[in-house]
Amino acid sequence: MIAITHGKLLTVANGTIEDGTLLIDNGKITAIGKDIAIPQGAEILDASGKWVTPGLIDAHTHISTFNEPHWMPHIGDGNEVTSPVTAQIRGIDALNPFDMAIGAARSAGFTTCYTGPGSANVIGGTGLSFKLKNAATVQEIAIEGSEMMKMALGENPKRCYGPDKKMPMTRMGTGAVLRETLFNAKVYSDKLKKAETDPTVQVEPNFRLDPLVPVVRGEMRCRIHCHRADDIVTAIRIAEEFNLDYTIEHCTEGYKILDFLKAKKAKVIIGPLLMGPQKFEIWGCRQDTPAVFEKTGINFCLTADGASDTVWL
Repeated sequence: MIAITHGKLLTVANGTIEDGTLLIDNGKITAIGKDIAIPQGAEILDASGKWVTPGLIDAHTHISTFNEPHWMPHIGDGNEVTSPVTAQIRGIDALNPFDMAIGAARSAGFTTCYTGPGSANVIGGTGLSFKLKNAATVQEIAIEGSEMMKMALGENPKRCYGPDKKMPMTRMGTGAVLRETLFNAKVYSDKLKKAETDPTVQVEPNFRLDPLVPVVRGEMRCRIHCHRADDIVTAIRIAEEFNLDYTIEHCTEGYKILDFLKAKKAKVIIGPLLMGPQKFEIWGCRQDTPAVFEKTGINFCLTADGASDTVWL
């Protein structure tokens, strides 16, 4: 039993508790509040002058799916760079509960992360949320039902496939690849629905399109990587064409289109805010973006992105 005493406790549902006490038994919080009786024999940690917060949640990482250490420098398991559309990829197949990044992130105060494929592909596959706790198998940390589909616009898909004269080479090509795939997934989904009530309709299973059925039905959220303002607008335009449930990931130049984002009631994940100049499309990164979004009334959260080397930033 651990008792954290005299701290300023920031709770999710019950406001801030001044000079509060928190009891932890076997890794679980058992009591929180003022005037909490401390069991005999408990280890007491005096938090006077300190804040005690809930565990941090990072909504966009590649922890464990990219894997640390990499088997070769800068090469992990997070990007299947063999086709611009790999919707059938599942991040859970790369999630390693013994990955060194998990312990590093946990020691920095994170208790839950979302992880998944990177942004090399226009459609990269599904990621998932998981608990950053000691475990022997992925089933012990994965949060069931948290899967979402990764998509990406802008520089990354162009850089990965354009040099090989393979579509997409341009932003026009990226938009076309995404639209065509969603169109085919919608046709496939509609056939599956019709087959449920019409025994004469036969639908041949399609392993590559099947993961996109819940996406085009609005049952699975898609997470669309985009930095530049025009890419953000394109992402929302295509999402609306197919009635997708979506979030905008990074949204680096979102401050240029505040009224647009607010009107669309966009859900945004901002970050990382500490980035080098190696990518041209992130040169517009501004440190005051969260403050501007807060003032404008845009729904957002923050991410450090990346792996264990970034959770400390």
